[in-house]
Amino acid sequence: MSQCSVAQLLASELHARGVRRMFGVPGGGSSLDVIEAAATLGIDFVLARTESAAAMMAAATAELTGTLGVALTTKGPGTANGVNGVAYASLDRAPLLFLTDGFSAAEQAFVTHQVFDQRALLAPVTKGSIDLTGSQPETDLCLLLDLAMTPPYGPVLIELTSETARQVVNSRSASPAARQPLAAVVSARTAELLASARKPVVVLGLEAREPQAAAAARELIETLGCPVVATYKAKGVVADGHPQYVGGFTSGAAEAECVGAADLIILIGLDPVELLRQPWRYRVPVIDVALVRHAVHYLEPTVGIYGPLAANLGALVRLAGRSDWQLGTIAEFRSKIRTALQYRKSGAIGPQEVVELAVAATESLSKRPRITVDAGAHMFSAMAFWPCDEPGDVSISNGLATMAFALPAAIGVSLADPSRAVIAFTGDGGLYMCLGELATAVQYNARVVVIVFNDESLSLIDIKQQQRKLPTRGVRFAATDFAAAMRAMGGRGYRATNVAEYAAALRDAFAAEGPALIDVAVDPTGYPEQLKALRG
Repeated sequence: MSQCSVAQLLASELHARGVRRMFGVPGGGSSLDVIEAAATLGIDFVLARTESAAAMMAAATAELTGTLGVALTTKGPGTANGVNGVAYASLDRAPLLFLTDGFSAAEQAFVTHQVFDQRALLAPVTKGSIDLTGSQPETDLCLLLDLAMTPPYGPVLIELTSETARQVVNSRSASPAARQPLAAVVSARTAELLASARKPVVVLGLEAREPQAAAAARELIETLGCPVVATYKAKGVVADGHPQYVGGFTSGAAEAECVGAADLIILIGLDPVELLRQPWRYRVPVIDVALVRHAVHYLEPTVGIYGPLAANLGALVRLAGRSDWQLGTIAEFRSKIRTALQYRKSGAIGPQEVVELAVAATESLSKRPRITVDAGAHMFSAMAFWPCDEPGDVSISNGLATMAFALPAAIGVSLADPSRAVIAFTGDGGLYMCLGELATAVQYNARVVVIVFNDESLSLIDIKQQQRKLPTRGVRFAATDFAAAMRAMGGRGYRATNVAEYAAALRDAFAAEGPALIDVAVDPTGYPEQLKALRG
């Protein structure tokens, strides 16, 4: 046993769990104690420009590295501003510690300035919360952080006052080991379904991104020789170039022909939060292989197998035989989806061109950049036409589907692995919401290229307004020169209105290591047809 402050105890536990970087906008209370205690252990602090962006940076870091993400804010407005980032971690299943200043009991006896019930505000999007004032703060802390790392992964809250942060407590030298869940027993019904299926289809979800689970999923898919589709979060678990990969899965129209031809659907790591708000359209048996059973789901599986994915998938591999699928048929499904999603432009640059030219421009790099993708109509082209080879090659907000995600996530991903460039594909609307984070990218020299699909509108909402034959109101922006904004913040900014200008900007942007932004004037006319092909 040794003695230390609560702030030091917290920093030590975070370091022991692999945390090497925190993000946030600090206040003058416990934030300063935690930042200092963390710095002595080599945990860096990244000053974001907004609390929500800080939480997204931390959550994206957690998703890429498999460690806990940490975001730190001040009380009151800092906590309130961070809620959307915490909601991202909740609905996109990222383990996150959200650490905010608290209000002491003595203060609350007479102070109302900035005071509200922070735990109640965050309760709907956090798995648990503590204030570390109990008699066993280390035990309380470990249990809370274990909760964040327990499937389904998600955010937890610590509300920490200055007084508590400085309190001296006893500490053990190491954390108790977390218990590993046991693998499930594969039933006779599962064996029967696998044996009788001639045309199974595999659907990959976000839980399959963990390296061992991804390897086991690929082994099962190759053993079966069947088509595979992947949710946005699972893109890269099976490489886009794999002969059995068909395309994305949103439970929409694009993949319906392929999945509809199945006589058995095997869900691997699928979380229902990933799917469109449409009823499940398939009527064949389903084997649901997941970390946990979700209480609210689009379907009742024929068989549910819950627990460690790698072990349970390994059991399925031993039962699986070769399906009747032919690679030529699978290739036809893949070709039909890509054809359906082709962007039919009328102007100078279409969103598909923006993506495909970026692919071509980065072929000479030692490794293709990772991408982050914002919510908006541009994500259809980004997700369909950017090739991924590994889990983590793309980061996207799918469960929450929030705007203002791509830039903060790109900063977090880049700082976690500076060896690879990151492209942030964002719409103009999403970038407006987090424009100040361009300065964060510049300050920390993040290896990020922001590509802005600038069509001067909230395109998805604009489409829906048009479909309802309503007048155009509240969905269009005045023209903004985002390249000039980037230069004003110290980065490199480029404006492209045609293919030649865009190609030249890409060459320049990737010629140097630091952050850059390319503001691309895109033609939005093909979005409605692309949306219909994808979702129906």
